[in-house]
Order: sequence, then C-alpha cells, then structure tokens
Amino acid sequence: MGRVKSATRNIAFGYVGQVATALISFVLRTVFLLHLNKELLGINSTYTNVLAVLNMAELGIGTALNFSLYGPVARGEKEKIKSYMRLYRKAYFIIACVVAGVGLLISPFLKFLVKNPGDVSLRDLTLFYFIFLFNTVSSYFVAYKYSLVNAEQKNYIQTNINTITKVITSLIQIVIIVVFENFYLFLLTDAVVQLIQKIFVSHFLNRMYPYLKEKDAKPLSKEENDEVWKKTKALVFHKIGDVARLQTDALIISSFIEVSVAGFVDNYNLVINSVANFVNIIFNSVISSFGNLIATESKERQFSMFRVYRFFASWIYGFSCVGFMILLTPLISIIWGQKWVLPSAAVYCILTDYYFKGDRIVLSNYKTAAGVFEPDKYLALIQGAVNLVLSILLVQTPLGLTGVYIGTIVSGLIANVTKPVIIYGTCFGKKATGYFIDTLKYLLSMVFVLFVCRFIAGYVLSELNIMRFLIMVIVITVIFNGVYFLLYGRSEEFKYVYARVKEKLSKRG
Repeated sequence: MGRVKSATRNIAFGYVGQVATALISFVLRTVFLLHLNKELLGINSTYTNVLAVLNMAELGIGTALNFSLYGPVARGEKEKIKSYMRLYRKAYFIIACVVAGVGLLISPFLKFLVKNPGDVSLRDLTLFYFIFLFNTVSSYFVAYKYSLVNAEQKNYIQTNINTITKVITSLIQIVIIVVFENFYLFLLTDAVVQLIQKIFVSHFLNRMYPYLKEKDAKPLSKEENDEVWKKTKALVFHKIGDVARLQTDALIISSFIEVSVAGFVDNYNLVINSVANFVNIIFNSVISSFGNLIATESKERQFSMFRVYRFFASWIYGFSCVGFMILLTPLISIIWGQKWVLPSAAVYCILTDYYFKGDRIVLSNYKTAAGVFEPDKYLALIQGAVNLVLSILLVQTPLGLTGVYIGTIVSGLIANVTKPVIIYGTCFGKKATGYFIDTLKYLLSMVFVLFVCRFIAGYVLSELNIMRFLIMVIVITVIFNGVYFLLYGRSEEFKYVYARVKEKLSKRG
C-alpha cells in the first residue's frame, strides 16, 4: 500500500474515531458535572497528569524502537523485526516494574498535590490514585505490539480499538454516574474495560503477527543495540523535559491554587483537545509515512513534502486558534454555564501556546520519523526547567493561573526557535531562514484575521445564544479561509494539497 493511501486510511479512521470519542466525552463530562462535584473533576485531572509524569519512565524507548522498525518493515526483514520486538518486550516489562515502584513511592505525598479536596478523605485520595496507577502499569504489557502495526502504516488498527473501548467505557460510566453517583465505580469501570481491551489486543495482534510468539528471535547485533540505546539516551532528555513542560501545569494549579481549578481548566482542555485531535490525526497519521519516505526517497523530495505539511499545519492550526480565541469561552458558557468560565487572560495564554505548539508539530513529527534525537537532547531539559521555574514563581503572584501558562508559552517558544535550525541543517542540509520567514508570514496573517473577526464578534455575540454562536462560526470560517486562499492559493504547497484532495474526491465520484 502506498504512503498516501496508508496516510489517507489512517486519517479517515482517525476522524471517525475522533467524532465518536468527542461526542461521548462531552456527554460524559456533562453528566459528571451534573452528578459529581468539582473537586472530583479536579482530582481526575490531577491524577491523569501525575501518571503522565510517571510515564517518563518509558524514557523514549518506544520512539527509538519505532524508528528502528521503519527500515526492516519497509524491506520485509521478518527476522530483524522479531529481534527488535524481543528487545522491545523486555524493555517494557522493566518499565512497567519501574512505574509501579515509583508510583507506590509517590502515594504518601498525594496530600501535597491536592489542595482543598473538599469532602474527599486522604484514604479515598489514595485508593483513587491506585486505580489510576493500575491502568497505567498494565498498559505496558501490550503497548509494544502496537509499534509494529504503526511501522507498517496501519495506525487505524490502534485507532479503531481505542475508539471502541472509549465509547463502551463512557456509556457504562454514564449509567454508573446517573444511577449510583459514585466516583469509585466510575474509575473501576474504566479499569475493568481497559483490562479486557488489553487482553483482547494481545491475542488479536498475536494472531495478526504469529511470528511474535516464536521463541527463536535472535538478539540484535552490538551495533544495532548500541544504535537503539544511543537514541534512547538522547530521548531520555526529551522525555524528562517534555514532562516538565507539558504535564506539570495541572499539578502546579492543583498544588498552589486548588484542585477544583484544575477541573475548570480540564473543561477547556476537553474542548481544545477534541478539536485539536481532529487536526493531530492528520499530522500524527503521516509519521509512519514520513519514516517510509525517509527510508526510500531523496532529500529534495523529503523537503518538498515537509514544506507541504508545514503549510497545511499553519493553515489548520491558525484557523482553529482564531475560532478558539473568539468562541471557546462562549461555548463553555452555553454547554456548562457561566460558573465554569476561566479569566480571559488565562484562556488567551492557553490558546497562544496551542498555536505555537501546532507551529512546531511537523518539526517534531519529522524529527521522530527521521530519528533525529541527539542534536537537541538538552533542549527539552532547558524548556522543562524554564517552565517549572517561571510557572511556580508566577502562579504565586497576582497573575495566578495566567502566570502558569506564561511559563508554558515562554518554554515552548525556545523550541520554535531552535528546532527549525536543527532539522533544516541535519535533515535537509539547508539554512532555516526560509522557515522563519514563513513563520512570520503565517503568524501575521492569522493575527490580521483574528482582529477582523474579533471586531465582528463584538456585534454578533453582544447577546449570547446558540443562533448567534453558529452565525459567528460561519463568519470565522468564511473570512479566515477566504483570506488564506487569497494569500496562499497560488503557492506550490496549496496546489499539492488541492491536487491530492481533488484526486480523492474524483475517485469517490
């Protein structure tokens, strides 16, 4: 199957899955807010982030091995694949033990991470946490098998399994909340369904790849082992830095402000992530295609495709960011009520970070596919340190919640400046001047459209109701895409995207 066809299938199933999970997630969150309290929502958000920090123990071995599999899969080297998977399985068993051990050591300190938990006792806080810990540890025993699926550009298999699991879990949880209003049963439902899914996935992938059960897999050569661990060591720094930058905001909010505010932020993140996941499906679905492209095509072809995806990312993330800037808080008010609204300054900071994160997503994905982990291995540590220091300092000032996200923005911009230089030099043998010119061009275009739409929204949303909200959605869609088409419709990048879309539509016609 060709790269474009594989990516298209992954994207199509990704969209179906995202629609299903987004809808059920909104229903589940609404039921949760009606029947359970804001402290429990904050605890749910905080523990999710605590376990994300614990996942730092994965140390990048998965990414390094995924990269190592692209070549053998493209060449059909079954014995080599077996050797890599053997290493992967052993590594993830060790990781599961490490996560379990560190997770147990953290449990006595939970009371310091959850400020003002309301009526929730320390005993309940601890038991809730152990359910989260079990879900995380058990996932490692099947996660390694997905690497082979993704290396074969069959990401849709994992997407479909996760979608079905999410829908079933959420439907049962909705019934549990309405009937029993019990947070324990809410969490145990997720744990039981997830466990059944993991058992099913293990058997399903064993049948799909029967040679994974063969015991005669040969150890990798010293050179191959050294290459994997060399990349893994570099990824350790990336992982630690990413965790410190991306997974600690909720913990800082829960520890320094109060746990319920983490729940408020989580509502906004649910909406943002529901939309962002639609966008990310496109870019994450082409990582394996990038890996195949890098293994088989020339640098000029790689650079051409990189520019196409970068242009597309700027368009899509710019469009969604403008929409969020104007419509996110009104949407929260319509769905859950004014009492769940955050201060405007904090929301703008969250969305500023969202835009710049989108601006570097193609860089990050291309780096992953190309296995370029070492040149900037210390960068993520610097970013994490900057985020932690700034966020902790600023959250204790009058800025409060806004200060947390100022730290996140500043730390993220470090990568926006340095990663292009590394990628262009290492992967394409070029200077990154053109990248930065494009960045400024796309940013100014977005800001211009934002001001125009903000001016119009002052009149349309002067009274908030569903009809006026929908009118503003149409206005933003027409103005943003119209302006971008006028500005970039003649570019080579746009022509490539348009040709691919037209080709797909004509085939379906």
